[in-house]
Amino acid sequence: MGVSEHSSKQPSYWSTLSSVLGPFLALAAVILFFVIADWLKPGADTFWTQQNFLTIAVSTATVAVAALGMTVVIIAGGIDLSAGTAIALCATVLAWGLKTDVGAVFHRGSLEQTSKQVAELESKVKRLTDDLKKLNVLGLERGQAGKRSSLEVTLKTEQAALDGAKAEVARCRAWTAPTAITLSVLTGCLCGCLNGVLVSTLRVVPFIVTLGTMMIYLGLAKHIGSETTVRPILGSIPDWLQNFTSLLEKALWRGIPLGSWRGVPIGVWLTFVLAIGLAAILRYSVFGRYVFALGSNEQTARLCGINVPLTKIAVYSFAGFFIGMAGLYQFSRLSVGNPTSGSGLELRIIAAVVIGGASLSGGRGSVVGTLSGAAIMAVITSGCTLLELKNPIQDVILGVIIIAAVCVDQVRQHRIAR
Repeated sequence: MGVSEHSSKQPSYWSTLSSVLGPFLALAAVILFFVIADWLKPGADTFWTQQNFLTIAVSTATVAVAALGMTVVIIAGGIDLSAGTAIALCATVLAWGLKTDVGAVFHRGSLEQTSKQVAELESKVKRLTDDLKKLNVLGLERGQAGKRSSLEVTLKTEQAALDGAKAEVARCRAWTAPTAITLSVLTGCLCGCLNGVLVSTLRVVPFIVTLGTMMIYLGLAKHIGSETTVRPILGSIPDWLQNFTSLLEKALWRGIPLGSWRGVPIGVWLTFVLAIGLAAILRYSVFGRYVFALGSNEQTARLCGINVPLTKIAVYSFAGFFIGMAGLYQFSRLSVGNPTSGSGLELRIIAAVVIGGASLSGGRGSVVGTLSGAAIMAVITSGCTLLELKNPIQDVILGVIIIAAVCVDQVRQHRIAR
């Protein structure tokens, strides 16, 4: 092959630049459209506001995190239809862990005994407080200062015992949230690993394999939740987890909502951290080169010495980590574990990757494009809602954009083939 022939097959500078900036330009075009539409609507001007864009960022986070993992799978030439139910499974495992105090497994007896003691002491303190209030009203007339003083001493003693019992309960539950979150993320990794093992060993197209595991994960989530929503007990959810993807206006510190940095929820910042880490892995690591090689041509990758089955397992397991993280986001949004909350979510996850410019044929995709694709869907949803457009219209618009993205990908593939 001559040098001129080889260079003719390399993507041009403008082609590379357009593939990088394309998702950004599409996002900017969608935002500009809704800004103008909102401006033209009488009495509106609610789209171009800081609060609205903050809401868009929060609503994008769950899909974006899961789509980061899906990006790796699609670049490698695969697909994962089980992502939605796997996210629901991870969220259900997290809720179950918090409800059962999974981190207090070595303090189970002490926790149960102390929890009963807390309930009894709370009842005593409440009764003593009520008696003291009544006595404060009647004691002024009847001169029962001695009895009031005795009640105050008793109340102080019981309150100190109650505070000590609550501190003991908190100590027993100190590892509950970290353990439950770890189990949730590990569940996502195991789901991805199972997908990878089945795809690589059965040699069945990933579409069929993950269609089957989608139902398996849904059934497991229902079994863990006993076919109902898992609701952790009151007080078992840490404040930082409740505020992970939301801003509670009543919890302010110097005007800034707790659980945020510079007014933005920590979960949104973590999404960017995960995205930067994934982009670095795909660009600079050997694993990243294997992923692109596998998606470009599996047979060539095998001839180059790449262990294709092991790489597929690693790809799906790696994507499972992001599924587990998305389960954390899902639980933070709902504060419960709903086994059916992920149904249909896999379509939005795949759509975010496709709209972002990834090729379903494999070999091409980017983290920036995926984030842009997820943001485009969130902007469309927000804009249509503010313009009072009905949900069917939103679905039609998203469907048209997905088809357009696939058509652009097909045109690009034909141009490369020529």
